[in-house]
Amino acid sequence: MYRLVCVGCGTEYSPDEIIYHCRECGHLLAVKYDLDGLNISRAEWNRRPLKLWRYRELLPVTGEPVSLQEGGTPLYHMKRLGEELGLKHLYAKHEGMNPSGSFKDRGMTVGVSMAMQLGMKTVACASTGNTSASLAVYAAKAGIPAIVLLPAGNVALGKVAQALMHGAKVIAIRDNFDRALEMVHDLCISEGLYLLNSVNPYRLEGQKTIGFEIVDQLGDVPDRIVLPVGNAGNISAVHKGLGEFIELGFIDRMPMMTGIQAAGSQPLVEAIMGNLPEVIPFKTPETVATAIRIGAPVNAEKALRAIRETGGTAASVTDEEILAMQRDLARKEGIGVEPASAASVAGIKKLMEEGRIDPDERIVCVVTGHLLKDPETVIRQCDPPIEIDADIQSLLSVLR
Repeated sequence: MYRLVCVGCGTEYSPDEIIYHCRECGHLLAVKYDLDGLNISRAEWNRRPLKLWRYRELLPVTGEPVSLQEGGTPLYHMKRLGEELGLKHLYAKHEGMNPSGSFKDRGMTVGVSMAMQLGMKTVACASTGNTSASLAVYAAKAGIPAIVLLPAGNVALGKVAQALMHGAKVIAIRDNFDRALEMVHDLCISEGLYLLNSVNPYRLEGQKTIGFEIVDQLGDVPDRIVLPVGNAGNISAVHKGLGEFIELGFIDRMPMMTGIQAAGSQPLVEAIMGNLPEVIPFKTPETVATAIRIGAPVNAEKALRAIRETGGTAASVTDEEILAMQRDLARKEGIGVEPASAASVAGIKKLMEEGRIDPDERIVCVVTGHLLKDPETVIRQCDPPIEIDADIQSLLSVLR
């Protein structure tokens, strides 16, 4: 019912092969379904709970999945922020409401399920934080070991705590994420471990369900979907999934895919704005938004195609803009997110100010991780609690 296909040369591989790049040309792989042969009914989907596995006919797992009830995350109409920005139809899809607190759970429920289906005994990844947390959670659920490599000193404490508590073997390297990914890839190839970074095509299959849910929750296709971009797997996955919806006749158009990066880590933005055929990696990416502090996004090829084929765009935002929007989301909409998540909404604010989007657009910003993923950054931005003596006069004095 499905096969692995190279996105560059089109070479096909058996779905049972443990392979991450095309042997012919070195490009990434994608999961290709025989959509004509799938027995899919929208009416049947609508009878199921709004969770990731509602869409199981468009996922590669054939047996019982390793699941923690991921998906079904809320879609919020951001009325106050939208009014301030001049956007009546501005929404946030809060992926921080997944079991481990980020969108990565969508990929990991499918990725770890595929590891079990393929008979793999150990899973591994490199991570800026959320991937490691999610992998540890789902590996624990599956009862298999997990190994994660992190860039030392550059991962938010909440994410490290999750990986440690759920039993992963956590190794911090004195280098950046891109080097950690190179190392874990080599480790998996040489030692027979199962790599669950977004270079693995099965992991992106879970992440594409963000797009499915947005369409089902809105009851229509939004004009634009906006996502923070680090390794560029999410924007690529949503584009792929909605392409399948078009092929099945479930929708008739594609939203403009829009990617937002931090100014200190913006290789995709530079490729889009410069009309370059491929990204030029940032050797030393820097941003307070650690989840997108990635200089060489492995899914850049897919992401560039997603943006260009849909008439979308890319933009960068400064750390100051990211943190200001993190505060605004919390204080004006009650939506608590980590810094990288706020980048998508900060990007829309910038694009609106620059006159690059239509104010009548229906826009969905994907916010990818929960506020408590990075408590240190939150605390640094906020005033400390006010300490007083335990009497009513002292209490009233600080309230007046």
